[in-house]
Amino acid sequence: MKRAFFAVCLVVLGAAWAQFTPRNPECIAPAGAGGGWDFTCRSVAQVMQDLRLVPQPIKTTNVTGGGGGVAYANVVTQRSDDANLIVAASPATTVRLAQGQYSRFTERDVRWLGAVAADFGLVAVKADAPWKTMQELVAAWKADPSKIAVGGGSAVGGQDHMKVLLLGRAAGIEPRAIKYVPFDGGGEALTSLLGGFVQVFAGDASELRAQVQSGTVRVLGVMSPRRLGGVYASVPTLKELGYNVEWVVWRGFYVPKNMPPQAYEFWARALREVERSPEWARVREQNALGQFFMAGAEFQVFIDRQVNQFRNLSRELGIIR
Repeated sequence: MKRAFFAVCLVVLGAAWAQFTPRNPECIAPAGAGGGWDFTCRSVAQVMQDLRLVPQPIKTTNVTGGGGGVAYANVVTQRSDDANLIVAASPATTVRLAQGQYSRFTERDVRWLGAVAADFGLVAVKADAPWKTMQELVAAWKADPSKIAVGGGSAVGGQDHMKVLLLGRAAGIEPRAIKYVPFDGGGEALTSLLGGFVQVFAGDASELRAQVQSGTVRVLGVMSPRRLGGVYASVPTLKELGYNVEWVVWRGFYVPKNMPPQAYEFWARALREVERSPEWARVREQNALGQFFMAGAEFQVFIDRQVNQFRNLSRELGIIR
């Protein structure tokens, strides 16, 4: 009986997969070019095309503003049944939802599709900065917090700001003394670091690989459970250095809430095909990403829990009441 039931389920899912073919598919990156959401859209889109999962290239559209809020509102109010749209997301999205920063919208106003990799937070400075180690940076930071501006690709209270607050707390720096400068995406924050407008960059590993390879930045610590590979192999974790801070960044997507079921199944299965492919394994290796896959109902439960966890952490850090 069970075997027959599962066979029927497979037939239904297979039929849904076969019934839908995207037309003019699009991925929204809710910030400017060069950041983590932009990377998520472009890299996954390229692998889907390489695997011939989509009949046309997936267009990446950068929709900036509000720490992802402008894109979120647009999807909810203007494109709520668009079958051809996926939107890049990460803990930066769930942090803002937990804090009520997306206006009246909540995590239940979209449908959560899945995640295909884990990125990791890091702390970096320009290659010619006076601090060679995290300990040197922290010593200067504690001596005079007003002289060190930390830039991140999220709004005040967002993901990158929370990384900075957690590091500051671990280092014994008064949160109100921390000078955080928000930018609309990691690309803008990195440009500001290289231009000398901020002294420290709090971002993610996938955002900095090219700059590390070219020697324009120095990464002082990563917020991963263990050391990363590739260009980050010699960089210590913050825990190694005595700062009990980790920040794991899942890379994934949400879709319009009223997307037809057959379209949702198509995109969920496409993500599974991407995650299993050698092409995606190479992308992960090149960008120091970890394995992390979750899709469908399991991912929805994960999102609900994470929003609740971030709401509690935001209260603990004094970001919301």
